[in-house]
Amino acid sequence: MTAPSILALYAHPDDESLVAGGVLARHAAAGARTAVVTATWSPDSHRAAELATALGILGAGEPRMLGYADFRVPDSAPGQPRFRDAPLEESVGRVVSHIRAFRPDIVVTHDAYGSSGHPDHRHTHRVALLAVHAAGLDGLHPLAGPAWQPGALYFTAHPRRACRALSDLLSGAGKHLHTVPDDRATAGVDVRPWLDRKWAAIRAHRSETARGHSLPALLSGLPPRDREAILGTEWFIRHTPGPHPGASANSPRSALAAAGGAVGRRPSYCLCPPAKWAAAADAVRSSAERAVMAPAGTRRGTASGVVAMRVNRRLTGGGPS
Repeated sequence: MTAPSILALYAHPDDESLVAGGVLARHAAAGARTAVVTATWSPDSHRAAELATALGILGAGEPRMLGYADFRVPDSAPGQPRFRDAPLEESVGRVVSHIRAFRPDIVVTHDAYGSSGHPDHRHTHRVALLAVHAAGLDGLHPLAGPAWQPGALYFTAHPRRACRALSDLLSGAGKHLHTVPDDRATAGVDVRPWLDRKWAAIRAHRSETARGHSLPALLSGLPPRDREAILGTEWFIRHTPGPHPGASANSPRSALAAAGGAVGRRPSYCLCPPAKWAAAADAVRSSAERAVMAPAGTRRGTASGVVAMRVNRRLTGGGPS
């Protein structure tokens, strides 16, 4: 079965590589279509050029930039409003256009905290949530193309215990990482087989790597083993947006959407393949330092009883091609 396609929506160039670079590389290597929409910075800026290099490394195509200004760098898009200041309906409509044009199975974006709490991260979460729901409704944004409902929406997350090393790294630089309770993370993807690509993509954002206490700069100062411990797993919270177009009333994806992710339902698209959940859960029990799990049990579609799991390389179709 072909790996599900992924459209990532993140606030700034380098966000995609830092928090979802492994998943993007993994799916691209499996033959899936992948793409990234970036909310801020001008398409003719140096950050856009760095983004193009990073996406080439990850196999995620050409940059798709909304071109708004960074909240903290107004000259990042001369003549354009800051992303947070742009009319919400306009921003959502532009993202809907990208969703309907690309027709992804999965959308990934920032969580409500926005990791560091950056205003652009938080606003991207809000815009993405609205756009994923609007994309499936043909009565909204009719000029953006035929309706398309992604099968799943995932929010980047940082479970407290699993991300303690990253939290400590940022704290030492006077920064704060917003974490979530461990049982809120519904997918943990082992991206170590693709870590070389992910790290190369992060380093492609050269201006960030050279900028003082930025996260890429802080990561560059770590020994490889410590860097792997931070970057080797990507964590997500799954949100079910609604029925997939063309799904019958009795199909699994329609049933899941109608039930709102009820206990016992299985997602039609997921970052951890459904048939591998139990085996993946067993695989992480022997790696307590690298994975955080809720109380033993089967992974469910709701927060209660969730297992936040690492997906072993042998369970996810092997390493990079």
